[in-house]
Amino acid sequence: MKPEAKFYQYFKKNTPNISYTRIENTSSLGTPDVLAYNKNNTFFTIEFKVSKSKKVRFSPHQISFHVRHPKNSFIIVQTPDACGLKLYEGLKIRELVACGLQLDACCLGLEACRLKLEGLGSYRMNSLFPTGFE
Repeated sequence: MKPEAKFYQYFKKNTPNISYTRIENTSSLGTPDVLAYNKNNTFFTIEFKVSKSKKVRFSPHQISFHVRHPKNSFIIVQTPDACGLKLYEGLKIRELVACGLQLDACCLGLEACRLKLEGLGSYRMNSLFPTGFE
């Protein structure tokens, strides 16, 4: 099993409140690794990367996908440093290519990444039901 496939299995096991559909797509290059869905009825995509250095490699097709789909697209990187995991919003892909892992992530570590992805879309639910009516 490739490192990114192992990383996906690890992340999936540790985020049981998220439903994952692995995308094996050879016809549409650059499509992220998974389509995910959380309990707030929110879909999002995740590209899994494993980095052994401060750089993260992307194909031109992967960069293009995230540029064209900046909302609810994410890149999660397994890093060699102490934090272990870094989550980036897809709209930051150009900066991630330029700066590598020195770019500030929106979340650091498994627990923070899990909470961020599980919480996507929760603002919509709260705005539909004023406090006390949920």
